[in-house]
Amino acid sequence: MMRAMRFCILALALLLPTANGILAANPEQTALTIIEQSGIKGGFIVHLGCGDGKLTAALRINDSYQVQGIDRDTGNVSSAREHIHALDVYGEVSADHLSGESLPYTDNLVNLLVCENADTEGIPVNEILRVLVPNGIAFIKNADNKWVKTQKPRPDNIDEWTHFLHSATGNAVAKD
Repeated sequence: MMRAMRFCILALALLLPTANGILAANPEQTALTIIEQSGIKGGFIVHLGCGDGKLTAALRINDSYQVQGIDRDTGNVSSAREHIHALDVYGEVSADHLSGESLPYTDNLVNLLVCENADTEGIPVNEILRVLVPNGIAFIKNADNKWVKTQKPRPDNIDEWTHFLHSATGNAVAKD
């Protein structure tokens, strides 16, 4: 039932006019639009500045995604956790406290990073790019309240795996 409802919301979201392509009517609609425009098909999503956790939880549109919200305000983290627990999705979705100017992730881990308040979060763009996978996406709302999509470039020295065993020759060894 929930998936059918999310599909209907996505269909409606694609038909409605948008401001910068991202709707702000409700968290579910916003999440579906962000996921659609990002082009990612699964992986790890980080919601920087998760607030009450509503958008954080909504970003997990199906089982292909794991989402973590992080926030500097411990009150927001508590609210987000309460919301996530109320939806019974804790584990697939989580919330944690952020401190400092570094994100608590290893390099090249995050497929999608969403940030609604980049100015107040104080995380430098190079730090956001550090945690994104090659071709990973960051959706960041700027001071003009407009969403900006940034894609981390794919390094030239990473080989392309076009087949299960690297290439049509069946060789499991890549050039990188």
